[in-house]
Order: sequence, then C-alpha cells, then structure tokens
Amino acid sequence: MRKPVTSAAAAALALGLALTACGSPDQGSGGGGDDGALVVGATAVPAGEVLSYIKKNLAAKNGLDLEIQEFTDYVLPNTALQEGSLDANLYQNEPFLDDFNKSKGTDLVPVVDAYLPPMGVYSKKVQGVAGLPDGATVAVPGDITNEGRALKLLASEGVITLKEGAGTTASPADITKNPKNLKFKELEPAQLPRSLDDVAAAVINNNYAQDAGLSPADDAILLESTKNNPYANLLAVKKGNEDDPRVEKLAKLLTSDKVKKFIEDKYKGSVLPVSSG
Repeated sequence: MRKPVTSAAAAALALGLALTACGSPDQGSGGGGDDGALVVGATAVPAGEVLSYIKKNLAAKNGLDLEIQEFTDYVLPNTALQEGSLDANLYQNEPFLDDFNKSKGTDLVPVVDAYLPPMGVYSKKVQGVAGLPDGATVAVPGDITNEGRALKLLASEGVITLKEGAGTTASPADITKNPKNLKFKELEPAQLPRSLDDVAAAVINNNYAQDAGLSPADDAILLESTKNNPYANLLAVKKGNEDDPRVEKLAKLLTSDKVKKFIEDKYKGSVLPVSSG
C-alpha cells in the first residue's frame, strides 16, 4: 500500500509517478483561499483536456485563475486533495469517491458531475464478448469500485451473472454463473491497455484507453450505456470547501454549453457530457 505523501510533487519524486503541472511550480498552491489560483488535480484524458480547454478559453474571462496538475494514478489526486496541496480534483466517479473515503478515512465530497467516460471491453483477439473462448483470461481493474463496474459491464451482456444485490463493489466472488469459465486477472488500471497482447480481453477505464490511443466509441467490443449510469466523473473538494467562489466558478463552467460542445466535438461519443443520454 502506498504511504501518504506530504505534497503532490513529493509523491511524484518518491514514487516515480508522472506528475506535471500546467504552469511553473510556483504559480499558485493548493489551499490558497478564494483569491489565488484554483489548483485542480486530474488524469490527463479526458479530465486534463477538459480543464485545459476551460483554462485557455473560459477561465480568465470568468474571473478564474486555474492551475492544473496531472496525475497518472487514481490514489494520489485524492491524497493530495485531502492534504491540501490541491484545491479540487476531477477524475473519479461517486462510487469510487465513497469507497476511497471509507477506506482511507478522508472527507472528500462531490461538487458537480462533469461528464461520463464510458468504460469498455477491448480485445485484439475477438470481435465481441460472445466470441471469448472457454477458459479465456479477462483483465479487469484491481481497485474495488472499478472492478465491480467492470464485472457489471460484462454481466450486462450475459457473459457472467452476478448474485442479486451485488452493487458497485462486486467482486469475482459475487459471480454465480460463468458459462465460459472465464478467468479474471486484476491489474492496476493504468496497466490494462498494455495487457491486451497477453489476455483475451481487458476491461479498461476510459481515460487509460484514450491515453493508449484506443477509441472507446470505435474500438471497444462492449461499451457502457449512459442509461441509469452512476459513473459520471465529478469535481471533488475537501469537505467545507464546496462554497469556495473559485470552485463554484469552475463547477458552472464544467456544465456550461461551451464545455458540452467541446466534449461532443472532441470525443465524438467516446466521452459524453452529463446532459447527454
């Protein structure tokens, strides 16, 4: 288990993770009150791209000084937010946030849903999940909420059956029917695209799929539906900072018509604005 870090930059050095800031390191800092730069942590795609669009086109004219720090994993953005080196982050869904708070003892809260990045199943060996051979290995995210999400996606197509009541934290232990005798290989989410040469299929989070040059809309052999989907990515802050005027400005921009159009034009169905579907 990763040890807590005292700052996002220190974490990057200690763990060898890529953490890059848009702007020089001394341009603002987390926890700077409501009159400095708003420092927002994000994974590169799509969160970092959406925030970069806002920074370049909308932030200044709306009185917002926005600084973006990009992360390559799903733990450090929340650790840094809790410790105060970030003011907000954008990369996770509410089930993941709830589980993180429960397991890590953090008090992070959602502000607004921004967009839905549908999870997909990808394969270099079969054209559809029905073509998975008996005994095939399927790679899935190793964290509890994303693994549950992956299994529910497979269950939606009848590849497996989960026991009644299995929720967002479903695990392979909740599988009641597995007619293809599939084996599940749990990996760090960022490693899943690289596993495609070695497994029959992999269930990959949207941002890591796009980082690897995969198009969710075109390349996935099975893609989540937006209907009744609880996995929209959200803007999160530490509890008590929901009313920070800078956070309120960013929340308004994230759900604006201009950002909606940017998402629709850029991702062409691979990422969906919250008002879609």
